[in-house]
Amino acid sequence: DLGHNVILVIGDFTAMIGDPTGRNKTRPQISLEETYENSKTYIKQVSKILNIEKTRIVYNSKWLNEINFNKVVELSSKFTVAQFLERDDFNQRYKAGKPISLHEFMYPLAQAYDSVYLRADVEIGGTDQKFNLLLARSLQKEYEMSPQITITMPLIEGTDGVDKMSKSYGNFIAFNDTPDDMYGKVLSIPDELILKYFSLVVNISTQELEDYKLMIKMNKINNRDLKRKLAREIINIYYNDKMSSRAELNFDKIFIKKDIPEDIPTFKLSRNMKLVDFIYESKIVESKSEIKRLIKQGAVKIDDSPILDINYIISNDNDTIIKIGKRRFVKALS
Repeated sequence: DLGHNVILVIGDFTAMIGDPTGRNKTRPQISLEETYENSKTYIKQVSKILNIEKTRIVYNSKWLNEINFNKVVELSSKFTVAQFLERDDFNQRYKAGKPISLHEFMYPLAQAYDSVYLRADVEIGGTDQKFNLLLARSLQKEYEMSPQITITMPLIEGTDGVDKMSKSYGNFIAFNDTPDDMYGKVLSIPDELILKYFSLVVNISTQELEDYKLMIKMNKINNRDLKRKLAREIINIYYNDKMSSRAELNFDKIFIKKDIPEDIPTFKLSRNMKLVDFIYESKIVESKSEIKRLIKQGAVKIDDSPILDINYIISNDNDTIIKIGKRRFVKALS
């Protein structure tokens, strides 16, 4: 909006290497096909934040795939092993005698080259990416470019209150979660994270934040009511006020009154079909592998009874209400 050229770099090539940040062991590599599959939802998610029509979207496999070994040697010659061992995760593993594979050194090098290739002026990343962002500055200097400004953003703990929010840890609130899921997940965070979430993920003033701190200290508000407000504020950002109110009503109906929401999606079941296929076609869950995982975990229920068979067949003789996880419902109409 202020006239900058915004570039979203989808690191499909670097994801294939695997980011060693925060890892205490060698991270396994995955194929380029897998990284592409994983990236399919990124653009949909980021469009909740950025004006996608004004955003240039690039995949770093475009230029990193074209580099020959001469270029790899040239890039590697710009740095020393000692520099890389300054990274906390590498340093800790080295001191503990744990293996560090050479390909892991390639991740920060490849990410740094992204900034050279794109001639970046500013790069935004999490505080855990500080080493990689600064390495890019050093590499740009080697190519006689002005070093980029690096802006780091604080990381937040996930819903478990222990590890950083990550899909890998299953403790995340996704941009493309439904309002019902967002609401329920926010209410599940530990009380000690409430103010941190208010500070980092919603649009409130410093004065409001200070007021909440004082109200908590003086026992003028309880944590549950504050979490409800936090959940509504978050849903307002990614959806709207009407959806946040509806999510709150649905939450109370499911978890307090133990009812089924009135506005659950319904789909016509014209034939007997596998439960996995029905849930996938109703688009309640985005992948069949995720649906199978949920079934194996007992997280999919029919008539409040867990279905553990991934080959379970839904009959079209009667209407069937299916519950997926704690908050999602879908109705199969006969």
